[in-house]
Amino acid sequence: MEKIGGKIKRMRVQKNLTQEELADRCELSKGFISQVERDLTSPSIATLVDILECLGSNLREFFAGGQDEKVVFRVSDVFEKENLEMGQKIKWLIPNAQKNTMEPIHLTLTAGGRTDIELPHEGEEFGYVIGGTVFLHRGQNKYKVQKGESFYFIPDTEHYISNEGKYAAFVLWIASPPSF
Repeated sequence: MEKIGGKIKRMRVQKNLTQEELADRCELSKGFISQVERDLTSPSIATLVDILECLGSNLREFFAGGQDEKVVFRVSDVFEKENLEMGQKIKWLIPNAQKNTMEPIHLTLTAGGRTDIELPHEGEEFGYVIGGTVFLHRGQNKYKVQKGESFYFIPDTEHYISNEGKYAAFVLWIASPPSF
């Protein structure tokens, strides 16, 4: 397990900060930061909180970071929700994606199916139609998107997707930040 000092140093370097710059931001001495990074001294909890705040982190993230980063997600990781009334099935491809920067889902719309109306929000949305044809509704505008085509927009107005065809449609839809 990585020691506190080494982890602080790694985080500082990732932020492209010198020891002096970090010390100035935390109102500490460069020598103290150097000693902490070499595990020659231990900061108090209050000082550690200050250092982590200056590095854009917090105690929970700092100490939870010991877990290995999951890179590959299996079929068993997928969470699925079906709404027969709306004619939709959503598969969350990455578990707990709400904590990430983006959230990819696999959307299936039966013939006549549609998604819920999403209200305007921050971020960006991208979709790729894997199969079938869908209509993207944004405010008063309606866009036809067919298999092999994609869409991208800033979600600054109400929006949803519908399937007005006779067959199911499949969409890979990615929202950033997560909104599904």
